[in-house]
Amino acid sequence: MQTTDKTAKEIYLEVKANPARKRFGFGNKAALINIDLQKSYTRTDLYKTAYETDPKQLDYVNQLAVRFRKLKWPVVWTHVAYMNSGEDAGIWGTRTDTPDSLQNIGFGSDRTMIDERLHVDRDKDVVYCKKMPSAFFETPLQSLLVWHQIDTLILTGGSTSGCIRATGVDSLSRGYRTIIPEECVADKHESYHYANLTDLSLKYTDVLHVQDVFSWLDNQGSV
Repeated sequence: MQTTDKTAKEIYLEVKANPARKRFGFGNKAALINIDLQKSYTRTDLYKTAYETDPKQLDYVNQLAVRFRKLKWPVVWTHVAYMNSGEDAGIWGTRTDTPDSLQNIGFGSDRTMIDERLHVDRDKDVVYCKKMPSAFFETPLQSLLVWHQIDTLILTGGSTSGCIRATGVDSLSRGYRTIIPEECVADKHESYHYANLTDLSLKYTDVLHVQDVFSWLDNQGSV
């Protein structure tokens, strides 16, 4: 095992700057998967479970969603919510039991609501309630992607080290080209955030600037 005195952010920036870094690239048709951008995780003014990395994250997500709808490509939002008993959180909900614990994000509560700063089109977008980290786990996501003949996923949301990572690994495992716009994901601490961006970039996904994703999407509209 290599050892280093560098921070996780320094290591990530070195990986990012490597001109020889290989990429999977974009495919022919993409879906936008916005993961758990609910108030429990976005409203830092209300909940200590929330986090922010780039202050423009939600604005960038809105801009991505506009482009996807224009192309008539799927826009998916996930959120977590649980029964009052918490039993549908399974073993994941057993480590702690406080008002901020995962299993206490109850159906209909403020914590489970998608952040009001996000523009969700309730007529066109797809909203899934999930119970575990991956957006694929026991949701209809795979069937939706097959129906739309999707080969590329764009992932936004949080946390980078949790549900983004889990979805990214599952996405690759299912054969999808997977893109993470760096400015569109967030985590509680920069160490977790950058360590996971490094690992995802090296193994499972392409981590790009959001402007690169905008450019690719805009080009799809011109062909």
